Amino acid sequence: MAEFQDHNKLDNPVWHSLVETHQHFSIDFDTVKFYNPDHCPFGAFEKPANIAGDIDEYAKLTDNFFIIGSEPHLSEKLKLKQELVCLQMVINNKIDIEIKESIVQLTNEHADILYQLVDLVQPGYFKRKTNLLGDYFGIFKNDELVAVTGERLKMNDFTEVSAVVTHPDHTGKGYAKQLIAHTVNNIFSQNRIPYLHVLETNTAAINLYKKLGFIKRRKMSFWNIIK
Repeated sequence: MAEFQDHNKLDNPVWHSLVETHQHFSIDFDTVKFYNPDHCPFGAFEKPANIAGDIDEYAKLTDNFFIIGSEPHLSEKLKLKQELVCLQMVINNKIDIEIKESIVQLTNEHADILYQLVDLVQPGYFKRKTNLLGDYFGIFKNDELVAVTGERLKMNDFTEVSAVVTHPDHTGKGYAKQLIAHTVNNIFSQNRIPYLHVLETNTAAINLYKKLGFIKRRKMSFWNIIK
């Protein structure tokens, strides 16, 4: 696969996504860049000085959001609810496994059922328009969407694998593994390198990612901020 030189951009993935491929989704303040909260409640900064006022401005648009990367300095108007520590994992080669299921590329017609499934399993991260950030793929059983995986943060050279979700009634059937492989290989076909973020406490998911070829790159903090 192609080798890209500046892996350091992964140290600040939200910032560089909003500078590059996802620039048109950016709400750009002087010191902090954010996604529109209808698409993704994430923001980031490069330099920590004088960011509190701009974070306050974004907070007028949403009551609950995340700064990804270094801990932000907040004004008295906002509270840090929690720090979610994730592993950032990268894969350097396509995944060679058998795809037994029929995998469907989801369209805007699937937006509501996609949102409902992800919000059921991983509430709070996926918004009504998150599906517009990249390609999403699903597996249907009896006309019901039971498993999905897709793309979220996008830079010129890197795409984040996200929303790895299976309905609780359909786990243990290998759906996630096949969807991850399909999504990863789709990203490689775009001449980008796939990466993902997973809670460091989610050992079952981490073990699956390792088996598929992902390797740990670093820890990444998601700072949950509320009013």
